[in-house]
Amino acid sequence: MNEEELREGLRSEMAGTTPPPPLSTTAALGAARRTHFRRRALWASLGSAAVVLAVTGFAAVATPDGHVYQPAGQGPLASSDTKEPWPTGPDGRPQEDRTARAGSRYEQGAHLLTEAVSVIPSGYTTPEDPSSRSAEERTLRTHQAQFEAKVDGVDVWSYLSSVAVAQGTGTGRVIVEVHGAGNQLPTEPCDLAQKFWGMRGECQVETVGAVRVGVVVRPGSDDRLDQWSAYRHPDGVVVFVAQGVRLDESRPALTKLPFSVPQLAALAVDERFHLK
Repeated sequence: MNEEELREGLRSEMAGTTPPPPLSTTAALGAARRTHFRRRALWASLGSAAVVLAVTGFAAVATPDGHVYQPAGQGPLASSDTKEPWPTGPDGRPQEDRTARAGSRYEQGAHLLTEAVSVIPSGYTTPEDPSSRSAEERTLRTHQAQFEAKVDGVDVWSYLSSVAVAQGTGTGRVIVEVHGAGNQLPTEPCDLAQKFWGMRGECQVETVGAVRVGVVVRPGSDDRLDQWSAYRHPDGVVVFVAQGVRLDESRPALTKLPFSVPQLAALAVDERFHLK
C-alpha cells in the first residue's frame, strides 16, 4: 500500500466505527489493508477510477460520473444505523465489522470459492496468488462472508467469491454471490438480475428445467462485468453468477467469455451454490 491508500483505508475504518475502538496500531493497519484488499479484489475492473466508500461488507463504489453503486441486497449499513452489536464471532465476542474472518460463516465463503473454481470449463485455468501473499493481499481467488441485516430476528448473510480465469494471454473473472434467505431482493427474474451490484443492462429470461432465470446479456454504461444471471430459490436464497473478459487493467482481456448464456443461467440454479 502506498501512503495515500493507507490514509484512505484508515479514514474509512475510523468513519465506520461507532464508538471508536481503543487505539491499536496493529488493528488499524490491518483494517486499512483489508479495505485495500477489497478494493483490488472486487472492483479491480474499475482501475484507478474507482473510489471505495465503505470499509464494511462489499464496498460501495463511486464511478467517474459520480454515481454510487452498491452490490445487490440492502448494502452496508453504517454503525450509527443500529444499536445492535455485530453478530457473534467464533470467539464468543461480537465481530469487529460486517465481515466474518473465522468460524462457520467464513467457512461457507471459502466453500463457495471452492465450488466456483470447480465449475470453470476445460480450456481455462484458474491461477492462484503466490503462497507468500496474505489473505488481504490476494486478488486471483478471493472470498468473503458478510452480515447484511437482521430480519424478523434472523441474521441474513451474503457470500461472495471471485475467481480469475485465464486462457492464452488473457485473464478474466467469474464471480458468484449468494444472499441468504430473508433478503429483500426482488422475485421477478429480470428485476432481480438488475439488482446485481446496482448494474443494469439488456436482460432476458432463460428457462432452466422448470424454472426461470434472469440473465443480463449486455451491460449498460457500467461495464465492470459482461454478463450475469440471477435466480431466487423457493426458500428465498438468491444466487448471482457473473463473468467478465477482464480481471483488471494491468492484464490483457480474454478473447471470449467462459460460459454461454444458457450455461450461465444453469449455474445460477446449480445446487452447489445454494448455500443454506
